[in-house]
Amino acid sequence: MNETIIEMTDVVKKYYLGTPNELTVLKDVTLNVYDGEFLSIVGASGSGKSTLMNIIGALDRPTEGSYLLDGEDVEGMSQNRLSDLRNRHIGFIFQTFNLIPRTTALRNVELPMLYAGIPGRERKKRARELMELVEMGDREHHQPNELSGGQKQRVAIARAMANNPTILLADEPTGALDTGTGRLVMDIFHRLNREQGKTVILITHNPELASETDRILTISDGRIVNESFPGKELVPSLVKGGEER
Repeated sequence: MNETIIEMTDVVKKYYLGTPNELTVLKDVTLNVYDGEFLSIVGASGSGKSTLMNIIGALDRPTEGSYLLDGEDVEGMSQNRLSDLRNRHIGFIFQTFNLIPRTTALRNVELPMLYAGIPGRERKKRARELMELVEMGDREHHQPNELSGGQKQRVAIARAMANNPTILLADEPTGALDTGTGRLVMDIFHRLNREQGKTVILITHNPELASETDRILTISDGRIVNESFPGKELVPSLVKGGEER
C-alpha cells in the first residue's frame, strides 16, 4: 500500500462556539488518503463535504481531533507556515474556475509560481508546458472572458499544477460544464493520476463521476457513513486507517 499522505483522526468541526447557535458540522471524522490514490467524497448539500474539503485543503482547522498533511500536524501552525504547506502540497480546482480576469490564461497559470518566487523565464516555460498538458497551448494569450467554461477549467487545472503539488483537490470541477466538456476534464484528472502519480480528491454529488475513482467515501450529517470501491457492493462502515472496521 502506498504511503499515507493525509491522516485525519476524530475530527470535529464546530461553528459559533459557546453560543446558543453552536453548530457541529463534522462529527468524529477519521480517514486516511494514500499517495497516488484517486478518491471521491460524495454527499448531498449540507452533508459537511465542503467543510471537510476546507480542512483537507488546510483552508480551515479542526475544532477537535488531529490532521496530518504529509506527516505534518496543522494544529498550532502559523498562518504563514500553513500557507506554505498548502502551496507545496495542494492544488485547488473549483467549480467557478476562480481565474483572474483581464489577464491572459498563461499569466493565470504563472501566478502561483510568481508567489513561490520562481524566476520569470522558468515560470513561463513551465506555464507553457502545463497549457500544452491540458491541450490549451493555442489559447495561452486569451483572457478568461474569451474562453468557454471547459477551457477555463482546463486553465484552472494547469494553474493548480503550477507548483507541482502532491494533491489535486477538486470541488465539483464539472458542475458548471456540459456532459461532453465534463468528460474531457475528468479524462485530464485520470491522466494526471495515472501518468504523473498525482493524488486526486474529488468532491462531488455526482455518483457517476465518483464511480470512476479508486475509492468512494460517502458523508452524511457530518459523518462518513460508507466506504466503497467501485465494482464492489457498497457497505456501511466507519473509516479508520483507510480500512473498514
